[in-house]
Parts: sequence; C-alpha cells; structure tokens
Amino acid sequence: MALPLRLTINMAKYVLQQKLRGNKRYPLVLMLEPTELCNLACTGCGKIRQAEEIHGRRLSAQECFQAIDECGAPVVSIAGGEPLTHPEIDVIVQGMLARDKLTLLCTNGILIKRAFAKLQPDPRLSFVFHLDGPREHHDLMVERPGVFDMVMQGIQQAKARGFRVTTNTTLYRGVDPEAVGALLQELMSMGVDNCIVSPAFTYEELAAGAESRVCLRRREAIDLVRRVLRAAGPKIRYYNTPMFFDFLQGKRQLHCTPWGNPTRDPLGWKGPCYLLTDGHYDRFQDLMTETPWEEFGYGDNPRCATCMMHSGYEASGVSTLSPRDLYRVLRWLVAS
Repeated sequence: MALPLRLTINMAKYVLQQKLRGNKRYPLVLMLEPTELCNLACTGCGKIRQAEEIHGRRLSAQECFQAIDECGAPVVSIAGGEPLTHPEIDVIVQGMLARDKLTLLCTNGILIKRAFAKLQPDPRLSFVFHLDGPREHHDLMVERPGVFDMVMQGIQQAKARGFRVTTNTTLYRGVDPEAVGALLQELMSMGVDNCIVSPAFTYEELAAGAESRVCLRRREAIDLVRRVLRAAGPKIRYYNTPMFFDFLQGKRQLHCTPWGNPTRDPLGWKGPCYLLTDGHYDRFQDLMTETPWEEFGYGDNPRCATCMMHSGYEASGVSTLSPRDLYRVLRWLVAS
C-alpha cells in the first residue's frame, strides 16, 4: 500500500472532518525545515542560496512540535537542508511519531548511519532518499562523485533494518527518461516501498543564476513526465496520487493550493509557498489569514506561470475528489 492502512484511514478521517466543518483551506502536509544547513551544494537547490541569516539558525525540537501542533496536518515532511545534520533530529522524529503523524524524513543519504543509530523502524516513519536519476546524472546534479552509490547502499541498509523507504526523484532538464524509468524498476526490485517523481521548477533564489537552466517549463515537464512513466512501466509503486500524475501529464487542470503544504523554517512560516518567499509569519494562523491566496497560482500570477510543484498541486487533487477519483485512489492504495 502507498500508506499503512491505519494511516490511510486517519488521513481520510481528517479530510472528511475538514469538509464537514466547511473548511476550504487546510494543511495536509507540514513541510518542516529544522535547518537549512547541508553537506551538499546541489545544482538545482534554492535552499543553499538563501541569505546567510537563515543558514545560521535552526529550529529546536520544541519549535518543531509547536509547528505541527499549530497546523494540525496529519503528515510531516522533514527536509531542509539536510535534516540529519540537526543535533536533535531523533528527538524531532520521535516527537512526531508520538503525535501519530505520518513522518517522512528526507535525506541525501550521506549521513544515514546516524539515523540508524538513533531511530527504530516504525510503520509511520519513512526515509525519503533523494535520488535524481542514474549514477552519472545524480552525481552531476549533487555536484559530488560517489553519492549515487552511497544512496543505493543506504537504501539497502535501511530495508535490511526494517525501515520503510521512499525515493524522491526530481526531474531536471537533460535527464534521460529511459534511464530514469530503468532506475525506478531497479528500486522496486530492491524493495523500495514507494517512489516520488516530480519535475524541477525554479526557485526565486535560482532565477537570476545559471542554475535555473536545469529547471523545467510546463510543456517540458509534461513531456518529460509522460516519457518517464511510459519507460518505467505499470509496476512502480508511486507515492504520488493518480490525480497529480494526471495533472503532470497534462490530462487535467488543478488550481494551486499552497496552504495544503505549508512550510515552517527557522525564520517562521514561509509565505506564500515553498518556492516563493514574500515574507515569514510568526504564527500559522497569520500565514493562513494574511496571505492573499487568490493572487497565486497558474493564470493568476506571472511568478507561477511555469510551476506544477507538488507542494502546490498534490493537495489540490485530494481536496477536490470526485466519486471517480475516490475509486481511483482506493485502487491506487490497494495496488501500491
């Protein structure tokens, strides 16, 4: 299954409760960034190109718990930066599990042995390994030879220890879709539980630099996703929902719902979204009430013209489920 059954039921109950209360805007996934420090300088990463002010700060475990308690999302994705550089990362993860949250711990794989020493397998916890393509392409994008092999070894070791493992493949301009499809098939043969596939779209921090050239425009993203999915074949267990893949392939339109994946970083609640920074808020409620949401999204803002980012559109498909979509989601859950 894409998620353990109990967590799937919890997610469904949460969405139903929001609808019954008449809430049109509610978070599904907290994008938690306890630190922006990283041991890599990846070509397409906007986080490492932010102001030094944010790199010199980090969230305490208590601040992370306050963030999840404030927003109430059923899922937390712990990223950054490289979260395994945070001295309290085990405390943060254990606190999320104590709150019965589906917890995704994102990592580039270099420090994964630190996690093995501090964390135990739990059906609510998944390591999400950053893996952008076959060996040569991945090592080129992270700008360090040998990282691909570290990731593959880390995946094998995590599975051997009983951890759930997801991989996150960001599709950049120039990647070979046939090679990505073959990699996804290999990951399935290794016992990886789920794969995330998402095109790369530009950060404001990248916009003025040569690094932005690796990011995709909408038409490029649609074509590349179609080719990757065709090359991978039908047996990949994806973490992405069928509605989001329809959107990425140009088969349906979705309107951006950035509040579905709010970001909390060391400066506060980042608004309006993961890619755009117009400001930071001290409280989650301030982010929700003071952000002019209607001004953002494809067709509403030129800054959003190329974006099909999962943090803006994955929740869109979940929050607008039709009866047909619900049937497809149930099949996806069972098949995965």
